[in-house]
Amino acid sequence: MMSRVEKRQSLPLQSTKHCRVVNMSDLFSNPLEIETGAAPVFSVIWLHGLGADCNDFKDLPNMLDLPPGLPVRFILPNAPERPITLNGGMIMRGWYDLTGMEIVKQEDAAGLAEAADIVESLVSREVGRGIPRSRIVVGGFSQGGAVALHYGFGCEEPLGGIVGLSTYLPLSGTFSESAEKSAIPTPVFLAHGLFDPVLVLALGESSRQVLEDNGCDVSW
Repeated sequence: MMSRVEKRQSLPLQSTKHCRVVNMSDLFSNPLEIETGAAPVFSVIWLHGLGADCNDFKDLPNMLDLPPGLPVRFILPNAPERPITLNGGMIMRGWYDLTGMEIVKQEDAAGLAEAADIVESLVSREVGRGIPRSRIVVGGFSQGGAVALHYGFGCEEPLGGIVGLSTYLPLSGTFSESAEKSAIPTPVFLAHGLFDPVLVLALGESSRQVLEDNGCDVSW
């Protein structure tokens, strides 16, 4: 199994300290939103990993220890449910399909494009709510982080930042040709679990190297 998250029932969501839960839905098109203050001036779109859901990161705003009074809107969508080939066709939440153990050699380009479209719809909605793209950060964990990198470097108008935790750069072999030149300066923060059994550290390191070789602004 590729998922690090055991299948479980969702528990009722409670407001967390310093945060206000705005909305919750089981649909990826209507995500969980948490605001750290009135009239947010920044937005963070955070994508969960394979087999998980938005509840896995509902405590993220408190964990970041943000400056008091900084109004940030955290948007935590659920990935659509889909059969995952690597897991025997099991239906689970996933941003794209995984077809084999050699993740970087058997990639679901169409699924990644669909996931990027979902993120773009969320970013566009934030722009419509008055948050400029320069104040929007897209990030994620594992498969969600891969989508964040794929989407972020495909943006003609750059984001404020990209974050990837224990993840990798999908379609890295064509990154030099496919990345939008205007997105290359986008600040990127990457971190990786030293003993991650699913996406090994070497995969994260090689992804960082590809980004740096292409002039990206990477913090590791």
